[in-house]
Amino acid sequence: STLVSGQRSWRPLASMLALLLALAFAGTLSASEATVRPPFLPPLAGPPSYDTWFLGQTYGNTLDAYRERNRMYSEGQGIHFGLDFSTRCGTPVLAIGDGTVFAIDGPYGSAPHTVVIEHPGGYFSLYGHLRVRTTHLQIGQEIKAGDVVGESGDSVDEVRCDVSPHVHLEIRTDRMRAAVNPIPLIDAPWWDDASLGL
Repeated sequence: STLVSGQRSWRPLASMLALLLALAFAGTLSASEATVRPPFLPPLAGPPSYDTWFLGQTYGNTLDAYRERNRMYSEGQGIHFGLDFSTRCGTPVLAIGDGTVFAIDGPYGSAPHTVVIEHPGGYFSLYGHLRVRTTHLQIGQEIKAGDVVGESGDSVDEVRCDVSPHVHLEIRTDRMRAAVNPIPLIDAPWWDDASLGL
């Protein structure tokens, strides 16, 4: 079975174009920065594929964010603040880096459950649309990269969890007041066809 029921039309091309633009405007790297790996890992295990995960929506002024700018994305003025990783419901969601739990289920996030982790260097990672969060998590608790923080859920149908299953991941700075493009900060095979849903 596929993750998206019969919808493989313009979305892969749109995702690829959005990724190219996001990378183009992420800033140029110096020679020393180019040899340094990004500090974070993807929030899901394994390589991208239709059986594991793929990039469903990128950061920025996406088509979905524009269409829903007055309803779902009004706080961000029509900007999608993170990345949506399409995956099956119930897939373990992993911390992208070492840090401490900063917030659980509010005041930030995307229902039904949200976890925010504070990382060294002033970064915060937000994991949204979790069907369940790991029950033993507490604010101030230390987290290691790869620790399970919850399970993927669905932003549209929380009960059946089969309309739009994905993990919403944001990276923020300035004590959660500023969102940044996660793509340059995550060590993932962004150029792999599967990561783009092709």
